[in-house]
Amino acid sequence: MDLTIIEAVLFDMDGTLVDSDAAVERAWRVWAAEYAVDPAAVLAVAHGAPAERTVRLVRPDLTGTGVAEAAARQLTLQYDDLSDVVATPGAPELLAALRVPWAIVTSADVRLAKARLGAAGIAAPLLVTVEDVRVGKPDPEGYRRAAELLGVAPEHCLVVEDAEVGVTAGRAAGAQVAGLKGVDADLPITDLRALTQLLAAAGKAHA
Repeated sequence: MDLTIIEAVLFDMDGTLVDSDAAVERAWRVWAAEYAVDPAAVLAVAHGAPAERTVRLVRPDLTGTGVAEAAARQLTLQYDDLSDVVATPGAPELLAALRVPWAIVTSADVRLAKARLGAAGIAAPLLVTVEDVRVGKPDPEGYRRAAELLGVAPEHCLVVEDAEVGVTAGRAAGAQVAGLKGVDADLPITDLRALTQLLAAAGKAHA
């Protein structure tokens, strides 16, 4: 991957810039009990994806209003569960070092995104939530929208993700993708500190 061509960085939120994995898992476990679904089956497909997509996968019997209500319930379980939500290691330093525009593209709604970013002490210059798109991840619409709003061609954007659905969305948008947590991506990275070093070497961040 040639990081010298990167003109903008597009970040996923949960698990990438914000360590909210425990809160996400707690909410889905409670939801799974309420909706009579195996929690392991839910957690296997929920990470990084919009709530409605997960609901449709694990409760295919629900349609229309039922899906919307189930997804809304899941989000409600997360809104106030912020006690252990923090920035991921290296996130503040990376964001402070960036010399190119950046944005966050998340499967959360705007209320949840702002709550978690606030808890993590992160102020996003541009935030694209699931409410800003017709179709969420793994569809590329969110990343394409962020690139357009930043005025950067997708092929000159670096997407940073920690989930397979997000990597799929980034690649489909035409961007290069850096992957955390061992996900298959164009640029595997161990953590955001490593990405800061790589971008600094490419002149996109200062050490």
